[in-house]
Amino acid sequence: MSLPRVAVNSLRAAARPAVSYRTPTLVRCAGGEARNPSEAREVTSPNEPPAERAGRAGTWSAVRTQEGAAEGQPRHAPDYDVAADNMTSAFSPVPMRVQDGSEPGLDTPAAVLSGAPTDLQARTVRIFRPSKTATQSGDWHSHTWRMDWDILSKGHRWENPLMGWQSSADYMQGTHLNFKSKEDAIRFANKQGYEYFVQEPNERRITPKAYATQFVHSPKKLKQVRTK
Repeated sequence: MSLPRVAVNSLRAAARPAVSYRTPTLVRCAGGEARNPSEAREVTSPNEPPAERAGRAGTWSAVRTQEGAAEGQPRHAPDYDVAADNMTSAFSPVPMRVQDGSEPGLDTPAAVLSGAPTDLQARTVRIFRPSKTATQSGDWHSHTWRMDWDILSKGHRWENPLMGWQSSADYMQGTHLNFKSKEDAIRFANKQGYEYFVQEPNERRITPKAYATQFVHSPKKLKQVRTK
């Protein structure tokens, strides 16, 4: 190698900034020897409360609050930091409040033991009483109250272009529950943590017609009531 090339390489090496490999502070402290044994005991003791270790340098601190989940998060604001499980996706709804057993009341929330997906608590259900069909079928199904799940926004509904089959990513589509009364349905929704709204039925009042109604006296103009 010629002398000018060696000189150029030396100048390049001198101009290049030196790379500094710094060891993380936590690793260096863990690998080194402590000056005082009591200091090492204070840092590594697992039985000491976090509040007592908060004021020392190199230790972590935790702030504990006594407020419940309902006071810490507004009801109208979803909790975007909720722990996602294996059933959540990009279009899954975010619950306003996750049931963890700290809810007021004597009843334990069902979500603590049911194992249902977390995003199911963010769904809205509709409580209504089905109306009688327009056909000559009976009205037995209109005696009970029904609960079904509201349409999931961004459910990615798709249709097969060949056969016309339709489906969606909403696993609660087409699912409904029947209850004997409206109060039972509301109690179930509160137990599961669902947001709900009630649709009262529109009942028609059918006045029976009779031929004798034509001869009933009334101070108004003479009336004629047809039976057919």
